Amino acid sequence: MVVKRTYQLTTHNMDKEGPARLYDGGGLWLYIAEDHSRQWVFQYRINGTENQIELGSPPKVTLQDARKQAGIYRSMKARGIDPIHHHKAEQQNDATLWTFDRCAEAYIEAKSYEWTSKKHAAQWRATINTYCSPVFGQLPVDQIDVDLVLEVIEPLWYTKTETASRIRGRIENILSWAIVRGYHPGPNPAIWRGFIEHLLPNKNRIIRSRHHPSMPHRHISAFMHDLQSGNSISAQALQFLILTAARTGEVIGASWAEIDLQARIWTIPAHRMKAKRKHRVPLSSHAITLLDNLPTKEGWLFPSTYPGRHISNMAMLKYMRDKGYGIKGSRGPYVPHGFRSTFRDWCAEKTDLPRELAEAALAHTLRNKVEAAYQRSDLLEKRRPLMQAWADYCCAKPSQ
Repeated sequence: MVVKRTYQLTTHNMDKEGPARLYDGGGLWLYIAEDHSRQWVFQYRINGTENQIELGSPPKVTLQDARKQAGIYRSMKARGIDPIHHHKAEQQNDATLWTFDRCAEAYIEAKSYEWTSKKHAAQWRATINTYCSPVFGQLPVDQIDVDLVLEVIEPLWYTKTETASRIRGRIENILSWAIVRGYHPGPNPAIWRGFIEHLLPNKNRIIRSRHHPSMPHRHISAFMHDLQSGNSISAQALQFLILTAARTGEVIGASWAEIDLQARIWTIPAHRMKAKRKHRVPLSSHAITLLDNLPTKEGWLFPSTYPGRHISNMAMLKYMRDKGYGIKGSRGPYVPHGFRSTFRDWCAEKTDLPRELAEAALAHTLRNKVEAAYQRSDLLEKRRPLMQAWADYCCAKPSQ
């Protein structure tokens, strides 16, 4: 098909002859070939890939019919479903479409001959029906990716860790079966090593971390007052960590090249972020004052006494322990990373701001794939008043 010119779809343009593409909006086009044959086409982009679906030819398929079908496909795309899979399923016998649920049932049926207990198969089916089917059970199995696997297991990973780990293993086995059968192209997105291990913490470490509670936000101003009375580089780094709600590694590795004092932005490059995505932090007036008072304006923000190095990842923790705030300290069992939870609790209890602002401030990845697809902005300007309010709260005069 040769395309030479593009028109807005109107009655006048519908009468034009010759090769053309007439656009109706929302991804719907009417293609006109040199032989004057016509074809409705729905074009869209998903996961960085351009696709198109032929909807039929007029007059058999009217403009109203084409618009209705394009609307259905747009709705699917908004829910994270690739319309082309649905389109192919409509064109072929259902017996040839291998959804995740169908693969799961086939796997359970095949393995049930080696399982000594019928309860085992029942437990597998219950797990799949409860956790997996609502998310991607009816999707073609070749569409299952890491994001969809995480959508199932991540909400459970921190509260029902053993259950989430068991679900991940069962998804991995089912997808391995599908890969061997040729229904999924591979690699297996549910494998722990090389895939999920880079996105979620080890389950054993999660259990241990429950013994390290965060500081209640009502105590943060008194703690900040103590920090401000000290001049050590560790105390300054800890203040910056609290004011920015950042992770320890992000703070100790911060350099002046990442700071834009005029724009009041700290830009952390992707390779230093847990999620491997660039993160911008709006700097409050308190954070700017702290930076202005640092002893150096080049290299690391928080340099070590050893030339060319920044402070170690134990520096802030040691400072807290020395001040009685360590795990066995007399003033509370706290650690630097816990201040992110302190910030999150303050957002929930002391503000009425949307949840996504707090999540964006913490550089958390949205668990809902559809929500993440629409939330492309990092909400920087909306986060400015949030971080300023947090800084004002932290630096307020402690109550007696």
